[in-house]
Amino acid sequence: MFGYVRPPQDLPEEERKRFARAYCGLCHTLGERYGTAARFILNYDFTFLAILLSGPEEGPTHHGRCAAHPVHGRDRLESSPALALAADESVILAYWQARDGVEDHDWIHGLKYRGASAVLEGAYRKAAGTRPDFDRSTRLQLDLLARLEREKCPSMDRAADTFAVLLQGAAQAVDEPVRRRVLEQIFYHLGRWVYLVDAADDLKKDAASGNYNPVALRYGLTGGVWTEEARRSFAATLDQSIHMMATAFELWNFGVWTPVLKNTLYTGLFRVGKAVLDGTFRRGGGDKRETQENNT
Repeated sequence: MFGYVRPPQDLPEEERKRFARAYCGLCHTLGERYGTAARFILNYDFTFLAILLSGPEEGPTHHGRCAAHPVHGRDRLESSPALALAADESVILAYWQARDGVEDHDWIHGLKYRGASAVLEGAYRKAAGTRPDFDRSTRLQLDLLARLEREKCPSMDRAADTFAVLLQGAAQAVDEPVRRRVLEQIFYHLGRWVYLVDAADDLKKDAASGNYNPVALRYGLTGGVWTEEARRSFAATLDQSIHMMATAFELWNFGVWTPVLKNTLYTGLFRVGKAVLDGTFRRGGGDKRETQENNT
């Protein structure tokens, strides 16, 4: 379900470097807290989470080598409470995503998910012990979602709300009440958007396998093929979630992270949503057309 939140590729160089420092900082923090294997869960989504949880200043940086960059090294943010929180929550989310993959696939196709959850088991237990409230709320929402899936619930909104509430819980450890409320709204609508985009991206696969897909049920789609009316309505639903995120975003000063966050919210998410609906999105590499344009 992760892999859809990413900054636009045309960010100014200064902001790309700032995002890269946060990305490498989260990678280092994951390794520091949970070992080398945990670094493999790193993605743009979790970096976006870390940036949202960070204070308005970038914080101290460090230049060093790592297994991924053994020669020239990279600049990275030094570990901080925000990166630690993001690392803990990322491990919990990644573990339960793997467990969800086990439940959604037969034994053969679920092998990679079983392997991932086994590798993350120790890290998950440590993270869950550190953040028990977030782990508890995550499990509760996933249990609710599993029940809706078993019932083949036709309500797209009920299904999306479970993941929205799940991600909203990522703000519960934030101390300042106003900032926490702002982040709760951003995370809630981001969770809703991610769930719906993921369902839209899986339309054809779910149609072929017979797996539950609330978007297909909501719009009465067959074979994973959009009707023009359904496509327009669904696009408006996605856009509304982004508008709600943006409304909350404008209520808080995110300091040096404002350009990266603004570009992601106001440009990146719209591009991903359009690419998914157009059938050009690749989870590992974004929009096929955008990638081709950048290589010419």
